[in-house]
Amino acid sequence: MPVPQYPQSSMLRDRLLHLQEDAIAAGSVSPVLRPVVRESWERAIRGAIDPDRALPRVDLDEDAFRDYRAAHALAPVMPVIRRLLVEGADESGLVVAIGDAHGRLLWVEGDAGLRRRAEDMLFVAGADWSEASVGTSAPGTALALDRAVQIRGAEHYNRIVHPWSCTAAPVHDPATGEMLGVIDITGTDLAVAPHALSLVSATVAAVEAELRIARLESAVKSTLRRSRVRAVAPPKPLPTPLTVLGEQRPRIGATELSPRHAEILTLLAWHPRGLGAERLAALLSERDVSPVTVRAELVRLRRVLEAVGEPPLESRPYRLAREVDLDASAVAALLARGSLRRAAERYTGPVLPASTAPGIVEIREELASRLRESMLSDAAPDLLAAYADRDENRQDADVWRALLGVLPPRSPRRASVVAHLERLEAAQR
Repeated sequence: MPVPQYPQSSMLRDRLLHLQEDAIAAGSVSPVLRPVVRESWERAIRGAIDPDRALPRVDLDEDAFRDYRAAHALAPVMPVIRRLLVEGADESGLVVAIGDAHGRLLWVEGDAGLRRRAEDMLFVAGADWSEASVGTSAPGTALALDRAVQIRGAEHYNRIVHPWSCTAAPVHDPATGEMLGVIDITGTDLAVAPHALSLVSATVAAVEAELRIARLESAVKSTLRRSRVRAVAPPKPLPTPLTVLGEQRPRIGATELSPRHAEILTLLAWHPRGLGAERLAALLSERDVSPVTVRAELVRLRRVLEAVGEPPLESRPYRLAREVDLDASAVAALLARGSLRRAAERYTGPVLPASTAPGIVEIREELASRLRESMLSDAAPDLLAAYADRDENRQDADVWRALLGVLPPRSPRRASVVAHLERLEAAQR
């Protein structure tokens, strides 16, 4: 018999040879151990496992084990395993075992006579059949290597298991790849027949597919539950409109505002983080206005807003308690997104055109300038023509020159644009 050369220590080599000679004498192991078996035996020897006395541990009491098993990720797919493996095992003389990722057996089912025999070696639910506990076995070694394994007779490290053969494969979470457990069939040589490995592998594939479907169904149900919650939740109220563009009287909602109240609300809406009394006073007038005067005006404005149920005012700093839909801010947001046509439609004129408050003048000029720059650079001919016809742009020669530049050569509008430009240039002479 050829003696294989092992790179391990002499003690390990001697122990392996002794175990191999005993297994060969039993007639179920070839003269040269398969690498998967030899490497598993080496791990068992290094772990100081006694091949004659090692028995699996049972470290959970009955109630704790029952709760643990019921909560395990493989519990919901047991009907699939029973349909594919256990029903056939009852007739073919096989035991089917399902273990967790640590090697603890959770279910042991199948041929009743074989299960009673297997109890003699503690091959029962709750027992630890990991390599670290009993050495080489299909379920323990499959978990250690993370692949399907077949172990025949005396290839088991533990001599009490030599009358048995087994095939096992690990099960993984299809979403994360995490190892969930192992599926094993144990019995006579039928348990390591070529078709046994195919059968176990096909069962693992079916179990992982069932887990994937269950995860998808759970995600769909969760989405539907969230949708139902959103459907019954009261809709968020729309912000109150604050209209300050153009010549029309400024108003909040349907309530008309005095010029001063319109200025204050516009400034607070444009500066949503709030303004202190002194800063607000400076934005309302170039003259030195006492913060006390501003506070008094804010008291009157608060009463107006409370009377019509509009957003209340907060202080320190002064700000609006709820968002409002300031039409000037809406135009600025549309310009920022590049929605020039919608911005031009929403822009009905300058911000509070009659106001001389420094803060309002600044907002008015900033918004008008941003719109003008966008028009000069990006506007289509029809949009630029409508913009040029507005009262505030009739004297803007740059706008009319830009319009002339984008009009098609045969546009009937070109003649009137040229005539208008000539009048503007004549007025400048």
